Amino acid sequence: MNIAIYPGSFDPITKGHLDVLKSGSEIFDKVIIAVATNSEKSGFLPVKVRVELIKKAVKEMGLRNVEVDSFTGLTIDYAKQKDAEVLLRGLRAVSDFEYEMQLSQTNSALCDNIKTVFMITKPEYNFISSSTVKEIYENNGDISKFVPKAVDEYLKNKL
Repeated sequence: MNIAIYPGSFDPITKGHLDVLKSGSEIFDKVIIAVATNSEKSGFLPVKVRVELIKKAVKEMGLRNVEVDSFTGLTIDYAKQKDAEVLLRGLRAVSDFEYEMQLSQTNSALCDNIKTVFMITKPEYNFISSSTVKEIYENNGDISKFVPKAVDEYLKNKL
């Protein structure tokens, strides 16, 4: 079974993230979308909430080979724990590539058995970022076009 880890903060998850996840689920036997926990950052949404919202979005999409989890520490160590062969990373634009390449090379230096696979989002999602969604939300804008229904409803109820 080939297992891919799709790590990130997903704070909040966007339709762009889900586009990458869907593509990955079509290629790999199992994809674990893993919410990274940073003890030094509180985040926009608590990790527990992010995990639950992602689970709802995954269920709504009907992705049966996707698991949702959270972790602390190095992504590469988490991937080893899960017997993953691949780290799945999304690219929106050329500007993402340099950062992602550095990450990939660092992970490769730590463990050359785990490869990084880059997936490019569909054009309609390549401008969406969690930061942009947060800014729109914090200024009372409509985020429904950019996030899954579960996130939109959660944030509407939070107001």
